[in-house]
Amino acid sequence: MSFSTVLIANRGEIAVRAIRTLRRMGIRSVAVFADSDANAAHVRAANVAIALNGERPADTYLRIDKLIAACKESGAEAVFPGYGFLSESAEFAEACEAADIVFMGPTPMQILEFGRKHRARELAAQAKVPLVPGTGLIASVVEALTAAAQLGYPVMLKSTAGGGGIGLSRCATAEELSAAYVSVQRLGTQFFRDGGIFLERCVDHARHVEVQLFGDGKGRVVALGERDCSLQRRNQKVVEETPAPHLPAATRAAMLAAAVQLGESVQYRSAGTVEFLYDPANHDFYFLEVNTRLQVEHPVTEMVTGLDLVECMVRVAAGDPLDWAQLERAPHGASMEVRLYAEDPARNFQPSPGTLMEVAFPADIRVDGWIETGTEVSPYFDPMLAKLIAHGSTREEARTRLLSALHTTRVHGIATNLEYLQAVLASPEFVSGQMTTRFLDSFAYQAHAMEVISPGTYTTVQDHPGRVGYWDIGVPPSGPMDDFAFRIANRIVGNDGSAAGLECTLVGPTLRFHSPAVIALTGASVAATLDDKPVEMWRTIKVAAGQVLAIGQATTGCRTYLAVKGGLDVPVYLGSKSTFVLGQFGGHAGRTLKAGDMLRIYKSVAHAVSSPDATPARALPAELIPRYMREWQICVLNGPHGAPDFFTPASMNDFFAANWEVHYNSNRLGVRLIGPKPTWTRSTGGEAGLHPSNVQDCEYAVGSINFTGDSPVILTRDGPSLGGFVCPVTIIQAELWKVGQVKPGDRIRFVPVTYQRALELEAAQEAAIHTLQAMPASMLKSAAPAHASTKSPAESATVLALRSASGHHPQAVW
Repeated sequence: MSFSTVLIANRGEIAVRAIRTLRRMGIRSVAVFADSDANAAHVRAANVAIALNGERPADTYLRIDKLIAACKESGAEAVFPGYGFLSESAEFAEACEAADIVFMGPTPMQILEFGRKHRARELAAQAKVPLVPGTGLIASVVEALTAAAQLGYPVMLKSTAGGGGIGLSRCATAEELSAAYVSVQRLGTQFFRDGGIFLERCVDHARHVEVQLFGDGKGRVVALGERDCSLQRRNQKVVEETPAPHLPAATRAAMLAAAVQLGESVQYRSAGTVEFLYDPANHDFYFLEVNTRLQVEHPVTEMVTGLDLVECMVRVAAGDPLDWAQLERAPHGASMEVRLYAEDPARNFQPSPGTLMEVAFPADIRVDGWIETGTEVSPYFDPMLAKLIAHGSTREEARTRLLSALHTTRVHGIATNLEYLQAVLASPEFVSGQMTTRFLDSFAYQAHAMEVISPGTYTTVQDHPGRVGYWDIGVPPSGPMDDFAFRIANRIVGNDGSAAGLECTLVGPTLRFHSPAVIALTGASVAATLDDKPVEMWRTIKVAAGQVLAIGQATTGCRTYLAVKGGLDVPVYLGSKSTFVLGQFGGHAGRTLKAGDMLRIYKSVAHAVSSPDATPARALPAELIPRYMREWQICVLNGPHGAPDFFTPASMNDFFAANWEVHYNSNRLGVRLIGPKPTWTRSTGGEAGLHPSNVQDCEYAVGSINFTGDSPVILTRDGPSLGGFVCPVTIIQAELWKVGQVKPGDRIRFVPVTYQRALELEAAQEAAIHTLQAMPASMLKSAAPAHASTKSPAESATVLALRSASGHHPQAVW
């Protein structure tokens, strides 16, 4: 027979993987989903999607009644269980059979018997498969201590049910065994509803090697090669590969034969894995357990056999013939897989749910995943995001391809183990293939990142010049408010102009560096310390791994900048790495920093003029360091609405004569000013609105002085791009940095300058940033004003020429 519709009783990458196979086979797929998965990839990919109405696994993917109901609703004739959740539930398999629904996996009895590890040991013994010395089920702590004394420490205390590393505890002493007994029993009951436990002797320097089985349920079973899964962390696999390195041919043959013998003894049906403990010292191997499901690492086998194991499962379940010639063909080449997790290796692998701001995988490698840019990673499910699998003619070729793929993979927005995987694959132990199951216990990993201990008042990632080119569609440039201090910081550490750094407002963050770094602090003066020792600003600072930088409160100025050699590794969004908090994009997760954030630092010198080790100690010349005052003079040009049609000339004279006070409600969107009320030439805004400040919609510039009614505001880096209000003057480019340093209570006097003067000041500023040489003092102090106007207060300085009305010629004003 064949199926027309199959329900996928799972989520994530295995659900996506199964749907693709079903589509290729011409079978309709039905997805089920929890509330948080409503927009997930498997839901969008399936022909039909049915809500399970809940958030947590216990309310959704673990509800047998809801899954059976979904089958009835969709007309599904079969269920594909995948792995995890109910994939090894004999109760679920029986419920499917009772509802006349085919369960694509082993028989309920096979699941039940192999699912109880003590019973699996009995079946293995009957099939004459080598066993690790151990016990049957243990009824008490006293019995466990007695058995352990006979076996010899260390021992493994194991839950008889479940998998995934849950319910395992290595005990080196009687005290550790006593302490672990209740915990392991509780985990078995909590996760697998079976509190049975037993003991096995622990082989510390062993490897974990497993054999992929496939059977037709009628007695024919084949071994599809072995996989080495020795690289484990907390009994959870991290890297898998085939063939197992340094495994003697005779040992491999004996291991495969033992697995087939066990499968044939029970007439095994569908996909399964027999796991062995391999002792490389004397080439002995021992039975561990049988996983009665498809394994997470099944793509490793598929890459060397050319098989689609999901398709094989469908065919067996449907009673369709299998291609035994292909199933019995010898594997070719080598393949390797890593698991990409939403977890933070620098914080003891703490889970890290959240929104993915950037996801990019290389096109030349197999990726089984379910994530994309914008995916919300739920805290309620397994944190695996994707699997990357490489194939090669040799192990080294597969390793090199996989490592290259990891280096080009981009996953941002949350912490992942991406760099950790890179470090593992590059380690000498892994390169040589000499790993044991304990290798990762002592593996030294150093995150190339800095950890946010305290975020400060308002700290964001910015780059220069920001997100330019999108002003016409309402996207502001963002970028540093004080671009001079920001660019100088990057120049001091040797970065090029595109490197991203931190902008810290009023009170800076406290940061722990997990790797050595070269940094510089510029901008507003703060009391900064490195491991409680004061550090200077405007110069390079070398930071050792583990040191803590504390950036205190600004004493002069408003914003301090931190540049790190190499730059911060954050996604590029619309051409920039700058944070636009209001739009919730750019920078780190589209927001200000929070405690616990990990900011990755580029390992490469992609944003560095020289390598980090070659960065010389450098201090900025004192003449280049700006003075941040409470009273400022800022140079402006007239326009775009400087004509006397809007403000009376006398009012504009008052504007330039006033000392404007910075309002407390000032930020990256705009700096509000307190001062004299203007005198308007017009009585209304006409068609644009009632108030005379209203004009037809116009494009704003960063640095425009915008009158929204009678109150002016300086439009800054995150301000609006379009509006309908008068902007009589605009701050020149070379003076915009000052706006980034004013704070509430400061006073500003605006000084009109000529266009030529504006160009000269900008050229002088660019030269100073480029050369780090002293510039004219006038660049940092008040600039020379435009030539004094000969016009009377009743005339506007913006009027170049005036022609009176004459005959049929109307009055004209230039």
